[in-house]
Amino acid sequence: MKVTLIAHTPGPDRLAAVAARVCYSHQGAEEIIESIENNTIERRVKVCVEKGHHSVLEHAVFTFSIEGISRVTSHQLVRHRIASYSQQSQRYVKMKGEEPEYVTPPSVAERFSFNFERTMEYCYKTYQAMLKDGIPSEDARYILPSAMCTNILVTMNARELLHFFKLRCDKAAQWEIREMACKMRKLVREVAPVIFEEGE
Repeated sequence: MKVTLIAHTPGPDRLAAVAARVCYSHQGAEEIIESIENNTIERRVKVCVEKGHHSVLEHAVFTFSIEGISRVTSHQLVRHRIASYSQQSQRYVKMKGEEPEYVTPPSVAERFSFNFERTMEYCYKTYQAMLKDGIPSEDARYILPSAMCTNILVTMNARELLHFFKLRCDKAAQWEIREMACKMRKLVREVAPVIFEEGE
């Protein structure tokens, strides 16, 4: 799994603080952004996060490139509705290569590794044979397991990311999406340390 933060709103903490101040000021955002001080930024954002004034966080957005996750995890990810997604299509992108690319759960690797690998290889070989025989890729993909790897581009605002991290970085979350979410959280903390300060 590879998770990369490829784009984000410049100065997300600063922007959230400006948005918070707009709510209680006669000044416009343009004037506020010119004069707001760094010590004010941290204080204002922390208060907003603590008090639940999360609408000011929606102005900051973050875009991630996520590669090599299973379709199982991508299906969980897209349940988070306040986000934008662009996922690799199995209809238009034919799976290539000698060996299938798939994700093996640790519990399966411990006890059913041989059977799991053989099943993945069989499904992949059948898929390749169908394509070679002229079956359209949109139909041949039906044989591909949910463990097959996919790539996805995800954009979420800071408010939704806080909610996403609360659910998906939790120990009760499924292992693969938890690993992905924790990597995402680590990346956004580098550019918005105040907004994403909370959590393990």
